[in-house]
Amino acid sequence: MPPRHRVRPRPPRLSHSRSRPRATRRAVAALTTAALTALTLPSALSGATRATAAGAAPSFEQQTLFKASQDPGYTCFRIPAVVRTTKGTLLAFAEGRVNDCSDAGDIDLVLKRSGDGGRTWGPMQVINEGAGDTHGNPTPIVDRRTGRIVVAETYNKGRTDGQNCATPCARTPYLQYSDDDGVTWSKPRDLSDQILPAHWNSWYATGPVHGIQLTRGRHKGRLVFAVNAETWNGSRVTANHAALVVSDDGGTTWRIGATDTYPVDAADGTFRQKPSEMTVTERYDGAIYVSGREQDGTDLGHRSHTISRDGGDSFVAPFRPQPDLYCPQVQGSTLRIGQRLLLACPADPDRRRTMLIRSSYDGGRTWDSVDRGTVVTTDWSGYSDMVRADAAHVGLMYEGGPVDARDEIRFARFTEEWLKPRRGPDPTTPDRAPGARDAAVLGDADTTDGVAGGALEFDGVDDAVRLPYRTRLPLGTRDFTASLWFRHSAARGEQPLLWMGGVGGNQPQVWLRDEPAEDRLTGLITTREGSGPPRSASLSARGAYDDDEWHHVVLRRGGGQLSLFVDGEKATRADVPGSVSRTSPFGVHVGQRVDSRAHFTGDIDEVRVLARALSDDEVAELRRNPGDRTAVTRDTVLRLPMDRVRSRN
Repeated sequence: MPPRHRVRPRPPRLSHSRSRPRATRRAVAALTTAALTALTLPSALSGATRATAAGAAPSFEQQTLFKASQDPGYTCFRIPAVVRTTKGTLLAFAEGRVNDCSDAGDIDLVLKRSGDGGRTWGPMQVINEGAGDTHGNPTPIVDRRTGRIVVAETYNKGRTDGQNCATPCARTPYLQYSDDDGVTWSKPRDLSDQILPAHWNSWYATGPVHGIQLTRGRHKGRLVFAVNAETWNGSRVTANHAALVVSDDGGTTWRIGATDTYPVDAADGTFRQKPSEMTVTERYDGAIYVSGREQDGTDLGHRSHTISRDGGDSFVAPFRPQPDLYCPQVQGSTLRIGQRLLLACPADPDRRRTMLIRSSYDGGRTWDSVDRGTVVTTDWSGYSDMVRADAAHVGLMYEGGPVDARDEIRFARFTEEWLKPRRGPDPTTPDRAPGARDAAVLGDADTTDGVAGGALEFDGVDDAVRLPYRTRLPLGTRDFTASLWFRHSAARGEQPLLWMGGVGGNQPQVWLRDEPAEDRLTGLITTREGSGPPRSASLSARGAYDDDEWHHVVLRRGGGQLSLFVDGEKATRADVPGSVSRTSPFGVHVGQRVDSRAHFTGDIDEVRVLARALSDDEVAELRRNPGDRTAVTRDTVLRLPMDRVRSRN
């Protein structure tokens, strides 16, 4: 048995049937915005609490768990992981980064313990000192048969220049354990001979997030965690690997189980997927749900998932991307509460901010959209882990901060009742495109008079139309024409009209928006081609268009040109080649940015997108005959008349 040593403190080292008057709705929206924000966004401050009633136990509370200013000897803390032992003790693990916040510096594994469900915590302890090297990616698992806690971790040579580990990066898996509820820990032992195949010879990472012990089925008692790795052929990375690692003897021996491998293209360095930093959860039916970060693959989305039905020996199918699960490129965490799965992950699809708890009621097949999730903080936020803190509370350990997601690691406690309740189906508005399902109507968007029959009215707060994802919506490298009518009287703010794809400067996207304060209307595309950087092209028409009159706008891509038409006036510039829908999360919204940070105030009618470039004459005909219902063709990607709202209650 490996010698044991006591953990020690580190010495300091420095009803939608009737329309309402627009003016009334907008006035009400303006008055209620602050109140809505106060109701939905809990405080991000340390120690903030929310009580269910006077004198009752808090339904939400949080505190700062690791921070450089309160835990001397470290510059920053990252990579949270948390488990509950058989004695009910919470063990919170993190990387203590000594010199800077970089991923490949002098990094220790540190621990704090709580005996009261995360209300209070003991002093920080060092359980594995890097001594100049990187000892990180903590992946703890509790064996409930014996009480032993095992922690898988990954080592690499440390750097002093603040740079990342060079490719190929030699990384080695280790494991240590505790038999006394996390008070003392064994000497780490190298697991390379068991779970590091010779061809996984570049990047290798355990977790980082807690692993699980199976509680049912033929493999009951098995320990499971996830790893990801790369293959290097001497000159470049040739493959990415995502795998489960299993043990049937309490962590004494381990082996590689289910594995999914994606090759890297030799010509341009692209690849379909790179599932990494995977979180594993035993579903109610005994299957293992595996959700991973998706990093720079050509498939749409920043998260992908799969399941294993044989205890982690194999996957039932390759990882499948989730294009409309909005999340940036970041590690996330899952936890099962009864038959409900929870996912903790930032909700902004572009940046690490707005930590959100989303729910799945079908074993992870589908997840709540952002508007149905519960906001933990609107601060910057990053990696996370979750645990059943006690009989009544879930514990969320996450990176967060007002300036940077790496400012500190917080621990939040909340009840299931604090989460938003399961919501019934949204009202819908028809999508007349071939094979399309109706679009969801969000907020309280309602009908009003339109340019051709009815239109939809948006309050600028939370009203929008969101299309359910289907494979015809991403436009890729195809030519297209996007057309709609709008009217508004907003003199300020960003007024998003149509948004398709991602958001921010690095994600493929297509959008149209009015910017009255800048006296312009803009259409933009951002593309990716091969492994090259993103490129954008935009066109603007001068004018505020805030006169509360109907205006027609068209964005067209075709023949190497990008064209913008506003009320028949045309502007043209050179196109930028590449796909307008690749890699990033993908959503289609009318009246809202995909990151929910801007909403349209006004009315929108007759929204169409076709997967071809209409001629100038055809564009003119759209303007002359906006309600032409014969215009639906095989090239129609979406066709929203915006003339009715159907209640689903």
